[in-house]
Amino acid sequence: MTQLDVMYRYDALPREATMMALGRVREVYGVRRVTFDQSAKTVRVEYDATRLTEAIVHQLLRRTGLDVVERVSLIPPQPEPEVAAPAAS
Repeated sequence: MTQLDVMYRYDALPREATMMALGRVREVYGVRRVTFDQSAKTVRVEYDATRLTEAIVHQLLRRTGLDVVERVSLIPPQPEPEVAAPAAS
C-alpha cells in the first residue's frame, strides 16, 4: 500500500449537496481521508496509490460539484541558496 496526499484549492464554498457527495467520496475504496481547510479554501485527500491515481481523485472531487480551481503543492518553497562573492586577491 502506497499512501499519497494531494491538495486542491477550491473557489466557492461547498453547498449541502456537495458536502453530502464529498462524504460519499470517503467511501470509495482507496480514499483514506478527506480534510478541509475553510480559511485557505483547500481540500486534502489521502489515498492509496495502488488503487487510485491523482487524476481519478481529481475527477471524484469534480463530480461532487466542488469548484476545484488548482492543485496546491504540498512541498514548501525552498529558499534560494546564497552565492558567495569571489575572494579579492
